[in-house]
Amino acid sequence: MKKQAGFTLVEIAIVLVIIGLLLGGVLKGQELINSAKVKNFATDFRNIPLFIYGYQDKFKALPGDDAAVATTHLGSAVGGVTVVPATGASVGNGVINGAWNSTSITAESVLFWQHVRLAGLAAGATSAPTDANAVKTFVPQNADGGHVGITSGTNTPVAGLTGTYIVCSTNILGKFAKQLDLTMDDGAPATGSVRIIDNQSWDQTAAVIAKANVAAVDDASSYTVCMAL
Repeated sequence: MKKQAGFTLVEIAIVLVIIGLLLGGVLKGQELINSAKVKNFATDFRNIPLFIYGYQDKFKALPGDDAAVATTHLGSAVGGVTVVPATGASVGNGVINGAWNSTSITAESVLFWQHVRLAGLAAGATSAPTDANAVKTFVPQNADGGHVGITSGTNTPVAGLTGTYIVCSTNILGKFAKQLDLTMDDGAPATGSVRIIDNQSWDQTAAVIAKANVAAVDDASSYTVCMAL
């Protein structure tokens, strides 16, 4: 009867080394993917001040709040796209009115995106939304498909968070939210210029109610991250 040979210790060691290298590569690859996603989230926040200051430098007005956007600044139509100005007594007062997650087609916080895009400062659709559902596809989305919005600091959605402008991004997993806070602020969700709150939907129609910070962030749950500018 032929004796069956087994694996030698050297062969087993080689296999274990290969498995270790494969696992290390997978984990490192996932780490790089996660880091890239957090960088994308951070870029969303960092780009918005550039949009604001670029527009102000060019037109001496605030996008979304620009009273002359449809007349002397961008014209009544740009490339066949109708420029929609904000309406009401508050237009031109230097404040971006409307909730950051407003679905109103006339809210300055929504029209902000058309104005900066038509000014060549941001990419995205330039035809203003015609109804509340269209707003949800008109406003920009983050790396996880959540929405990104801006409002005046007077409409802050986070209790205790103050600033000239507030930018919020939704549907961010807790593990990314914590890393984002660490990357852009102090790493503490209840202090500093970056705050983490319960996830908010893009359907604000009533007055903004400031939410409290999340005390304990769960890695697997989704949150809304807001930053004061």
